[in-house]
Amino acid sequence: MSCTPSALITGITGQDGSFLAELLLAKGYRVTGLTHRAAAQPLGCSEHLRDEIELVHGELLAPETLRAAVAKVCPDELYHLAAPSFVPASWERPGESLAAIVGSCAAILEAVRDGAGHTRVFVSASGAMFGDAGVCPQREDTPCRPLSPYAAGKLCAHQLVGLFRSHEGLHASSGITFNHESERRPERFVTRRISRAAAEIALGRRQELTLGSLDAVRDWSFAGDVVEGAWLMLQQPDADDYVLASGTPHTVAELADCAFACVGLEADRYVRVDPELVRAPEGTPSVGDPGKARERLGWRPRVGFQALVQRMVEADMRELRDQAPRH
Repeated sequence: MSCTPSALITGITGQDGSFLAELLLAKGYRVTGLTHRAAAQPLGCSEHLRDEIELVHGELLAPETLRAAVAKVCPDELYHLAAPSFVPASWERPGESLAAIVGSCAAILEAVRDGAGHTRVFVSASGAMFGDAGVCPQREDTPCRPLSPYAAGKLCAHQLVGLFRSHEGLHASSGITFNHESERRPERFVTRRISRAAAEIALGRRQELTLGSLDAVRDWSFAGDVVEGAWLMLQQPDADDYVLASGTPHTVAELADCAFACVGLEADRYVRVDPELVRAPEGTPSVGDPGKARERLGWRPRVGFQALVQRMVEADMRELRDQAPRH
């Protein structure tokens, strides 16, 4: 690795990309973000980093642009985070979703293989690939039975990483990330819907929050902790796959209780369940076992569940107050 390490991040405009860019910049990296947007357009969650990072063009559905970006930057470390991230949407256009997830991963691995060969690669897989595994919590060797096109795509990308590592000798690692959140998460995700609603109700701007399954179980971590795990994976002499999760299950009801408690309210008074939004019970709770990452990487989530929810609610409160009309 050069004196000034370099990194290329796909998904630079998203939640994970912004936290990872902040981490790498603090460590003295030269950071390049891949974006499909024109240079003058907003950089999403990384807009505040515009003057500290470089940009290169690339499209997930145009493999040649990804190969060109890798060849141009020739980074020491490549973090492939970009992918359609809203699982229900993958059912609307499954072919496009699979092409974006699997095709982009294959193009990036191919470009690294055909390049200088020194680049270390992290690919973001997902705990969703385990699906109805029948085993809880899920580990790196847990059988996978994906339940959506998104999950199937993530599983295929995960397997590609292993193939390029064993067959081509790439230093390529797959991070099997479970749900990870922050105030930068889009509001279509249930965590932000809840934190936003708690803030709005506390400020008198809405009356109630409608949700689906309150007993759905998830393993929630802080996005900033997860990207630190990704960085640690690429610092190891040998590449490998790791589950990055808190290992602690929580229900949607618990998250709502915690969020409303942050503003001094009781969730039961404001949360309503819409039967049409309730999904069939999940066969296997989505909970990861981070034991391998803890033992081999020394990685542990630093932000606990309550602190994470409080962080999100407080950020929503600040934003809403800033938006208040001034007389």
